Amino acid sequence: MKFTMSVAMTPLDQLTELARTAEECGFTSIALPDSLFYSEKVSAEYPYTPDGSRMWDADTPWVDPLIATAAMGAVTSRLRFYTSVLKLGPRNPVLLARQLSSVAAMTGDRFGLGLGLGWAPEEFEWCGASYAKRGARVDEMIEIIRLILGGGMVEYHGKFFDFDKLQISPAPAKPVPLYVGGHTEPALKRAARVGDGWASAMMKLSELRETIDRLGELRASCDRADVPFEIQAVCIDRFGVDGYREQAEVGVTDAIVVPWIFDGHGFDAPLEAKLDSVRKFAAEVIEKV
Repeated sequence: MKFTMSVAMTPLDQLTELARTAEECGFTSIALPDSLFYSEKVSAEYPYTPDGSRMWDADTPWVDPLIATAAMGAVTSRLRFYTSVLKLGPRNPVLLARQLSSVAAMTGDRFGLGLGLGWAPEEFEWCGASYAKRGARVDEMIEIIRLILGGGMVEYHGKFFDFDKLQISPAPAKPVPLYVGGHTEPALKRAARVGDGWASAMMKLSELRETIDRLGELRASCDRADVPFEIQAVCIDRFGVDGYREQAEVGVTDAIVVPWIFDGHGFDAPLEAKLDSVRKFAAEVIEKV
């Protein structure tokens, strides 16, 4: 099993030192969240809390995940980075492909794109994108991103996006893996059909087991059962050496954790307290699992 450290809602001045320490302690990756802005009012419920409320407020720090990746990549050499997950729907795929190719180049191809549609209508509409038919629109975006990142002169003529031949350089030396997030049936089908992996939000082990089994069925129906596929999980009821072994048994390949939460520290805790928690988690869990 691999271990990824989430830096959601972390103060920006802590990111580079957390990345250095994560690499030293044996973490495989850093997971970076995405939030475009905090709207005073939102017309949809947040899908990953019991009451639909947001877990953050207007002053919670949300650095752009691609910029944060470039900064942390500059102070590490082996650590990988991926978004978990970047809201694809409000963005333009050509501009995003340009950013992704730059991040891949600046990190030596240590970047993966975790993606989702996005849940807040305001993020779509206020960024000039339609919330309606967002699933079909994102499907075209995924095709475009893969096409452009593949290198060379490419063109695309779809229902939502249309452009003649263009090229972005440098293209990544290796394919940028795409990890599809979401718990709904359409999201799972998308992950099975086009993803290099699936990313969960907060789930219990029983829910993870059911979802992973369903992904297996869907991947088999797409003739992709034998293609390498990551399961990146945020499991909320199995911890410690035995707990992570249980996660591995149900198919989790990459456990996403926030080490300082286990020690009772909040997202805004002092850096030294967080570093101590990272080292402690590595010694007590990563080295033994």
